[in-house]
Amino acid sequence: MANPFVHVELNTDDVAKAKKFYLKLFDWKLSTMSLGYTGIDVGKGGAGGGMQKKPMPGAPTMWLPYVQVDDVKKTVAKARKLGAAVQVEYMEIGDMGAIGVFTDPSGAAIGVWAVGEKPKRKPAKTGKAKGKGKK
Repeated sequence: MANPFVHVELNTDDVAKAKKFYLKLFDWKLSTMSLGYTGIDVGKGGAGGGMQKKPMPGAPTMWLPYVQVDDVKKTVAKARKLGAAVQVEYMEIGDMGAIGVFTDPSGAAIGVWAVGEKPKRKPAKTGKAKGKGKK
């Protein structure tokens, strides 16, 4: 599969209630991470995920799946051209890569994730002119 689902995330108003429920329902390992994020480890054979407080007031409580892509910016731009409404253009997720989120033309939300993607930045200028070094 060229673009597998790689992560799924629960956005909720009550993370504690969700954690209690899912720990009783499934054999998941939950871990507290930075900024109140809870990681979900499902073990071998499945995509992991996380739980977090809804990032936007009024947003629905929902699970958001993420699909792996090579380049978040290119994929989000292509989705926009195909009629998607972009919610998150591009966001770095530390060393884990970058994500984007959009709603497809049918109204379904989906995320894209470039695992390990690093932003392409221009090198900083040092103020030294080319060719003017020690001989």
